[in-house]
Amino acid sequence: MLYDIIKNPSFARVMESQVRDMLIYLFENDQNFGVLCKLDHVFFDPKLPPHIENEFKSLTLFFLAGYTFESARINDDMLVFEAGFGAENVGSFVSVPLLSIAQVIVDDTPILINLALPYEKTTPANIEKNEGVQNSMNSFLNNPENQKLLKK
Repeated sequence: MLYDIIKNPSFARVMESQVRDMLIYLFENDQNFGVLCKLDHVFFDPKLPPHIENEFKSLTLFFLAGYTFESARINDDMLVFEAGFGAENVGSFVSVPLLSIAQVIVDDTPILINLALPYEKTTPANIEKNEGVQNSMNSFLNNPENQKLLKK
């Protein structure tokens, strides 16, 4: 029963909204915080060197304070911030899907726990199967006026 709830896209949208609202609240109140993230869904730009990236666990805590906090923002369904990593302080923009945030933490205490499983944003089935492209090509080829445009 619980698994049916946490994998449900409707539940995921509710959790995503709660994560967004909590982060906005923390930003508005100038409160530093940490996010415990599922690393599989986190993106780094530029990509981090392997010796740094390999140090991360599947659940990784990013603490947003100082410049990292000041650079943070919410873009659509992503938390984006700039941070330095490793002894070399390698800079990278980190993009974290809101649904990949498992916990929001303030002063070592979780203030929000997200149980929803991240889901892939779905595309219409005909686009996924390239049926739209195929239908368009068939329409083009069935028009006698277009025959002169084809190479022989």
